[in-house]
Amino acid sequence: MDFEQIFGASPETEASAPGRVNLLGEHTDYNDGFVLPTAIPQRTTVQLGLSQDGQHHFYSVELDERVSISEGNHTPSGFASYIFGCVRLLEREGYTVPSVNLHVTSSVPIGSGLSSSAALEVATLRGLRSLLNLDIDDVRIAQLAQQAEIQYSGVQCGIMDQMASSLADTEHMLFLDTRSLDRQVIPFPSGAEVVVIDSGVPRTLAGSGYNQRRAECEEAAHLLAVKALRDITDPQAAEDLPEPQRRRARHVITEDNRVLEALQGVSAERFGELMNASHASLRDDYEVSVPALDTLVAMLQETPGVFGARLTGAGFGGACVALVAAGKGEAISREVMERYMRSGYSGRILVPEVS
Repeated sequence: MDFEQIFGASPETEASAPGRVNLLGEHTDYNDGFVLPTAIPQRTTVQLGLSQDGQHHFYSVELDERVSISEGNHTPSGFASYIFGCVRLLEREGYTVPSVNLHVTSSVPIGSGLSSSAALEVATLRGLRSLLNLDIDDVRIAQLAQQAEIQYSGVQCGIMDQMASSLADTEHMLFLDTRSLDRQVIPFPSGAEVVVIDSGVPRTLAGSGYNQRRAECEEAAHLLAVKALRDITDPQAAEDLPEPQRRRARHVITEDNRVLEALQGVSAERFGELMNASHASLRDDYEVSVPALDTLVAMLQETPGVFGARLTGAGFGGACVALVAAGKGEAISREVMERYMRSGYSGRILVPEVS
């Protein structure tokens, strides 16, 4: 149902934001480290208008769910918690946010590790910026979106997802130093394109080991007497830590090094090797992979024309990303998907968008 069918009026403004896929730099952002995401074609779109009854009304087309919030209500659950968090944080910044009607539609898959929540947060904040003529830039939008997720949805996320959704495009990679927020737009390796395949295994961040991994990294940094693991560049420095902090730290340190190497401009073949090493590290040292992801990654890695592949996102399910020969993405993704389905799994191709 469209905005007018739900709210009985036409929307006053519209905004959107993309999902993202992370090519290298997984679980480094909350360690003040380095990341290398790119935007995906799928987007979340919000339409907004002023509410006439003093209540906020949020509607999700994909969930066919409507949530109404009056002043003083406790934080809602589900998709509405992200929107409500954005509203509250703007109010905390000193902006007056009147009651709004907000209509959400999205092609960003939920639970696939492609930042559907960040796309919703960024789209919501962009929409409110447009509706209310707010003086906030795209970096501030990302920071507010991150705090909405942390404070109102209980996920202790880093800044990568929101910065990628707010600043990245589908034609480049976005290198980001998550401590300083220094960033650089860089080209994909020559002769390569990106494939993204959903494993068909959903995951929920707050209910997974995500927050536990973050706590383990903070403990490792404390034991190493540094502010964050990004301050360690030699993985050997972590070898005397107790388990599992030793392996968690080793992943973060080596992953940061992989991103920094890629930043220097490497061949597609070398970039693929870095992706393969990243997956092995996420599987063995960080322990966030699952059998379906390992199966899908292995099938991609052994397919001619694939330079490298890895899980993407927090893990515990979700999607895999591969770097493949330019022009071969659709054929490779179809071939791998057929093999994957024959193995008893059910996934779907997300990038490239296939007919």
